[in-house]
Amino acid sequence: MRNVADLPLHGGHVPAWLAQRMRKLTRLVLILAVEEYGTKGLLERLSDPVWFQAFNNVIGMDWDSSGSTTVTAGMIKDALWREELGVKAAGGKGKKSRATPEELKTIAEVYELDPEPYVRTSRLVAKVDTVALQTGYQLYHHVFFLDEEGNWAVIQQGMNEAERMARRFHWFDAETFTLDPHKAISGLKREFALNTVSKESREYQKTLLDVVQEKPGKIERELESLKAIAKGYRPLVYYKPRDVDEVSLLKRYESLGRFELNRKALEFARELSVNNYEEFLLLKGLGPSTLRALSLVLELVYDVHPSWKDPVTHPPDPFKFTYAVGGKDRVPFPIDKPAYDELISFLEELVSRHPEEKALVRNVTKITKNWKFPEGEKRPT
Repeated sequence: MRNVADLPLHGGHVPAWLAQRMRKLTRLVLILAVEEYGTKGLLERLSDPVWFQAFNNVIGMDWDSSGSTTVTAGMIKDALWREELGVKAAGGKGKKSRATPEELKTIAEVYELDPEPYVRTSRLVAKVDTVALQTGYQLYHHVFFLDEEGNWAVIQQGMNEAERMARRFHWFDAETFTLDPHKAISGLKREFALNTVSKESREYQKTLLDVVQEKPGKIERELESLKAIAKGYRPLVYYKPRDVDEVSLLKRYESLGRFELNRKALEFARELSVNNYEEFLLLKGLGPSTLRALSLVLELVYDVHPSWKDPVTHPPDPFKFTYAVGGKDRVPFPIDKPAYDELISFLEELVSRHPEEKALVRNVTKITKNWKFPEGEKRPT
């Protein structure tokens, strides 16, 4: 079965006539969702890749493109700032993502919250999906949702330019950031991933924190010894465990990119006596290359291993929601403008009704609950 969305990188833009309708429909869906589930319930659903993808499909965005994240999240953010529903969003794509801390401070002020925990969380989830979990995707989109009660959710996306694919990371009120912290991850599953935030990586995290307390020079020498193996000769002093195939392991690391230490980051870790993995990930200068280098040293010198399992999830398929109004790229059919406008009018009327009248509409879901779309109409856009 295909994943929820393969998320190939797509260019282009949303035409003005469609964007105008998307904004209206997005606002109405958000109003109804908050009325039905509350702000926390809305955040929980945004962090569910099936619900988020269904939302994307209902408003008419491509069902299988990288834009299903960036456009839909952007529409939601815009609607939440225009409508006071008790929840707002910060960040966005590219340069907008770097404005997240300041926007979070503004939101926290509106809701009388301390902004610092959320600014830290924003930095930490970005570090996890860039450094602690490495699958060849570089983050370029980060949206942080925060409600008046202090509940939060994050949707961020990375791209692999060589493969022309994207991957979406979902977070919701995580209690831990270092042991299976994601609500879900959507994209194509890879054969392996450097996963240092798996529950299987507890020993790895503990050993790494011990190792970085040593002098950076010692770690650098160990790394140089390992690089020597890659060049075809073995150093005189080398503590390789017998059960490790160093050649295949080196190739695995090399497939993720270079492995070079940032000496300053290691010096910071030693000076600050960092004793937990969250603080380690937040060190200034700690990037994917440095963690790869440290992981290689841990595996081949200390015989301590991270997880190599890709945590991509495989949820149910919400493609049937594309039949609401059609898709921007004509899948499963071109946008039906009259149907789109009729849906907006219906929901505008529904929003103005009393709660008991809205309850009657829930019965409509019984009609489509077991309906299955023709498989042949689900084609790449």
